[in-house]
Amino acid sequence: MVKSQSTTITSRKLVTAAMLGAITVVLSLTPLGLIPLGFINATTMHIPVIIGAIAEGPVVGALVGLIFGVSSLLNALLRNPSPVSFVFYNPLISIVPRVLIGITSYYAYVGFKKLSNSNLKKLSEGLWIVISLGLGYLLYKNINAGKSTSNIIFVVILLLVCLGLFVYSRKSDKADFPIAMGAFVGSMTNTILVLGGIYLIYAKQYVETLGIPMENAKSAILGVSITSGIPEAILSLILTTAVIKALNKSRR
Repeated sequence: MVKSQSTTITSRKLVTAAMLGAITVVLSLTPLGLIPLGFINATTMHIPVIIGAIAEGPVVGALVGLIFGVSSLLNALLRNPSPVSFVFYNPLISIVPRVLIGITSYYAYVGFKKLSNSNLKKLSEGLWIVISLGLGYLLYKNINAGKSTSNIIFVVILLLVCLGLFVYSRKSDKADFPIAMGAFVGSMTNTILVLGGIYLIYAKQYVETLGIPMENAKSAILGVSITSGIPEAILSLILTTAVIKALNKSRR
C-alpha cells in the first residue's frame, strides 16, 4: 500500500513537471510569454517553474526550470536569434538560473511558512493592499497616457485578481504570504542571476552590441533589472498565488 502510494506521488510529480514544462515551452513560442502592462512587457515564462516548485517541491521545480532553460537556449540558437542572443549560448546564463528558480522559490516558501499564522495573515492583507494600490495607479497612468485597450485590460484583470486575493485572504484560515514570497524570490532569482551573469561574463560584448559605452554597462544592466525585474516579480506573485490557491482548493 505504501509502495503504491509512493509510486502514485512520483507519477503525479513527473506528470506535473511535464505539463508545466510544456506550458513553459508554449509561452516561449507565443505572445503569451509577455504580458503588456503599458510601460513594460513582463515575461511569464518563469511562472510555471515557481508553481511546480511550490506545488510539488524543489525537484519538480528544478525539472521545469531545466525545460525552461533548454528552451531559452534553443530559442537563442535556432528560433529568435538577435544581436545579443550570444549571451544565452552559455548554459550558465540560459539554463542554470532557470533550474535555481525552482529551488529558491520552494525554500523561500517553506521558510516563510514557519512564521505564525496571525502574522502571515496580516502580511498577506497588507501585501494585496499595496499591490492593488500600485496597479490602480498604473491603470490611471495607462488611461491618461492613452495606452492600448489590451494594456488596460491586462492591468484591470490583475487588479481584480489582487482584490479577490485580498478578500480571500481575510476569509481564509490559510495565509498566502509564503506563496507570494516564494514567487517573488523565484522571479528575482531569474532576474539577478541572468543579468548578473551577463554583466560578469559578457559585459563588454553586451554593451558594445547595444551601442552603450562600457562605463555605463553597470547602470544599464541594473536599470533593466529594476524596470523589468520588479514588475515581473509582482506579476509572478499575483498569478502564482492565484493558481496555487485554486490548486489547493481543488485538492481539498
